[in-house]
Parts: sequence; C-alpha cells; structure tokens
Amino acid sequence: MRRRILPGFNISLGYALAYLGLIVLLPLTALAWKASGIGIAGLLHLLASPRTLAALRLSFGGALLAASINVAAGLLVAWVLVRYRFPGRRLFDALIDLPFALPTAVAGIALTTLYAPNGWLGGWLATLGIKVAYTPLGVLLAMVFVGFPFVVRTLQPVLESLERDVEEAAESLGARRWQTFLRVILPPLLPTLLTGFALALSRAVGEYGSVIFIAGNIPLHSEIAPLLIVQKLEQFDYAGAAALGAVMLLSSFVLLLAISLLQRWSSRWAEPAR
Repeated sequence: MRRRILPGFNISLGYALAYLGLIVLLPLTALAWKASGIGIAGLLHLLASPRTLAALRLSFGGALLAASINVAAGLLVAWVLVRYRFPGRRLFDALIDLPFALPTAVAGIALTTLYAPNGWLGGWLATLGIKVAYTPLGVLLAMVFVGFPFVVRTLQPVLESLERDVEEAAESLGARRWQTFLRVILPPLLPTLLTGFALALSRAVGEYGSVIFIAGNIPLHSEIAPLLIVQKLEQFDYAGAAALGAVMLLSSFVLLLAISLLQRWSSRWAEPAR
C-alpha cells in the first residue's frame, strides 16, 4: 500500500478550503455585507466626490507608476547581484530586505526626514525647485520603497537558473548585446517580471504607514484612499469606510486578474523562445 506524505485528498482539500474560507473569504464577505448598508445611491455619491476620485487616482496611479519603476530598477539590481561578484555584495543583498523588516511608520518618518524641505536631501532638491515631501512625488517615493524588494526577490532565482551557454551561443552567432537581451534573456523573464509587478502593485495600493507621513495628506492633492477609509472610521461612518474598501478591493482584483491573464499569455509566448 502506497503511503502518502500528507493526508488524503479529501482531508487536505477540506482543510485548505476551511482555512481559506476563515482567513480570506469570511472577512471579504463581511466587508461586502457592511458596504451594502450604504446603498447604491450612497455608493454613487461617495464615488462621485472629487476628494474620493482624487484619492483613488493617486493611490492606483501612483501604485502603477511605482510598480513600473520597480520592475526596471529591480531587474537591474537583481542582475548585478546574480551576475557579478564585488566587495560588499552580501551587505548590499541584505539591504534589499530592509523594507520587509522595517515598520512602515518608521520608513515614513525616515523618508520624511530625508526629503522634507529642511532635510538632508530635500533641502538640496529644494534649491533645484524640486519638492518631494508633502506632494504626490513623496507618495510615489514611499510606494517605490515598499515595493522594491518584491521585484528583486522574485527575479533572483529565475536569473540564477538561466543558462549562460544560450547567451554565449547567441553571441557566437553574431547577435548584439541588446538582441541577446530582447530575444534570449527577456522572454523567460517576462512572466517573472509580471509577477514582481503584481506583487509591488498590490503592496503599494494598500500602503498606509509609510505614505501618510511623507504625503502631507492634503485633500485633492496628496491624500491617499486608505487615509480616507481611516477618516471615515474615525467619524463612525463604518458603511462608507467599508464601501470605499470594497471599491479598492474590486479594483485591485480586476488589475491583478488582468496581470495574471497577461502573465499566462506571456508564459505561452515565451515557450518557443526557449
């Protein structure tokens, strides 16, 4: 008789579904039920508010831009860490995980201290006419900071598994460096890049602690959607807070679903290129 390492299919599936239901589905159902108390008219009024629209636009627009920046920068950093050996490499590699371990509030305070008009970097940038803290640029900077490690750590194992002989074969056949990158290296990396993009995006959309300090929270200018939810909770508008949270949840789900479909398509497209 063949012994299974884990319990049988029925027991494993039942445990997985029960755990998923308690940890994920039940809270989401409670959120949707609470949001329904605002009604359709109340939801439309909430979404039509210029303050809500500006906050949602900053949260999702900033998250999309931050994830795009992290994909480009993360690919370069992961490439350097995997392909090169240099003094201080292990320390540099350990610093990548700093946003994981650092409390978000501490990160926000540190970024504000650096980029405030009287900060170390903010004062120098102010002389150039660039204001970072208390602007949408500061929000973008905080989102880039918290999402950066997701891209690097997602790419590193895939870069380490790439075979060098394929690149050498392409170069021996006369391919230039940019051709080797676009036709040999990029296709197998594309699904992983999309995964890193999705992780960085989801992290930035819901970010709160590191953003509120550097954002300045100016309505219609540098106010994010999670802050609106907190303010509605402080005003005991639980239905409004739940409705805004449900809108953010639904929007995030649509974005992640689109990225997942694109990732699946890119995986199939990358197969012939390998």
